[in-house]
Amino acid sequence: MTAADPVAPPTLAASTVDPLRVDVAVVGGGVSGLTTAYRLVDRLGAEADVVVLEAAERPGGKVTTRTVAGLPVDTGPDAFLSRAPELRELVTQLGLSDGVIGPLPGGAFVWSRGELHPIPPGGFFGIPDRVLPLLRSRLLSPAGVLRAGADLVRPRTPLAADPSVADVVRPRLGAQVYDRLVQPLLGGVHAGAADRLSAASTVPEVLGIARGGRSLVLSMRRRRRATPVSSTPPAPPLVSLSGGMTRLVDALVTAIGPSRVRTSSPVTTLRRDEGVWVLETPHGPVVASHVVVAAPAYITADLVQAVAPELADQLRGIEYVGVANVTLALPRAEVGALVGTGFLVPPVEHDIVVGCTWLTSKWPHLAGQDVVLVRSMVGRDGDQRWLEMDDDELVAAVRASLAHMMGLTATPTEVLVQRWPAAMPQYVVGHGARLSTIDELVADLPGLSLTGAAYRGAGLAGCVASAWRTADSVVDSLHGADVRDGVAELALDAPHLVRGASR
Repeated sequence: MTAADPVAPPTLAASTVDPLRVDVAVVGGGVSGLTTAYRLVDRLGAEADVVVLEAAERPGGKVTTRTVAGLPVDTGPDAFLSRAPELRELVTQLGLSDGVIGPLPGGAFVWSRGELHPIPPGGFFGIPDRVLPLLRSRLLSPAGVLRAGADLVRPRTPLAADPSVADVVRPRLGAQVYDRLVQPLLGGVHAGAADRLSAASTVPEVLGIARGGRSLVLSMRRRRRATPVSSTPPAPPLVSLSGGMTRLVDALVTAIGPSRVRTSSPVTTLRRDEGVWVLETPHGPVVASHVVVAAPAYITADLVQAVAPELADQLRGIEYVGVANVTLALPRAEVGALVGTGFLVPPVEHDIVVGCTWLTSKWPHLAGQDVVLVRSMVGRDGDQRWLEMDDDELVAAVRASLAHMMGLTATPTEVLVQRWPAAMPQYVVGHGARLSTIDELVADLPGLSLTGAAYRGAGLAGCVASAWRTADSVVDSLHGADVRDGVAELALDAPHLVRGASR
């Protein structure tokens, strides 16, 4: 071999450690990976040959619950969509239905033009179905309300095949609705910039509404009127779990079987060898007929680089934005009345705070205490100032913002800073086309599947739905062939490598 020749990847026969042999290896123990493993075990039965390999010391990924002032505080997602069918079924199957809680009444606000204004009722991702509530909220200036109302008479706006959210909203409703309603709502959910995010990939319902008629407002109104009227009060759109969202993680691990979930087990390389996948970990190799990678796209790219460089390039094209949150525990006696459950901050305000949740005013299991918990979110596309700050500087910046916006000057008795660098995938314009290419490239790699927030749904509901579909696809694949064939052939070539392998 000359210096110009490619270096051959190490073969399985070169390993001196007996590998773990499984049918399916799931790389990543966040909610996507755990849900995939749960669905596999549920469908394949108690003897399912599945392992989850998680790099961190604990499973769950960004779903974490920590204690602040003696109360459980979620430092990642603290709610999920109540109407998402797969997630609702998962919660039921795991026996968590009794713990589902809705937020306390009060509603949320937007910090705009020096004041907190209630989010107008009847809208969807900032798209109003009536103009009068916009006027009453005083969120917009009178000129901004008039410009939004012009949507009722303006001619149809032509849209590209994959328009940005800004392309959909701004020509119809004007700059103020876009800047002070749509942008903060997108920032609170996706940490994204509406002029870069694909409407089709990020908010397909909004794009569907826009394509459904000439006027956005009238299309929204038809949508509301078409919704069946029920005699029972509607369920809140967002719900949580009493005691914290890690209850979902704990229940998943229990249902999967703790012995199948291996933490502190990062996968360092992934390769194809004699018809099976070989995953190298610090504890030895894992041999699998099928691999599901449920990791961020940039980590997945590194894993597949050697076997599929074009796929790796496509995965690295998926952008991410870092976020963080700061939770303050404040003496209730020093905090005035907090009306509502929190507020969002538009990017046009140029504040470091993206949004703020009054946790003890939002969730029943945290209410009625002598402490007030306030969680502020920072970080979004175009504003990563927090990355240059240490924890003390970040807390000081957040406290200064809360003093300005809320008059909140009480000294915290406890502080918790949670940083999530490169956490939020951005479905920018062109994301759908990129996914089509990724799907085609993955199809050329037998036994490999990708799932997770990077692809088709960044929230918990989207991750669970995608994991559900991925697991079902793997089961169909396993049922279509003898999953042991590849491993059996390998055993003939290197019997010392599979001898004694166990779960």
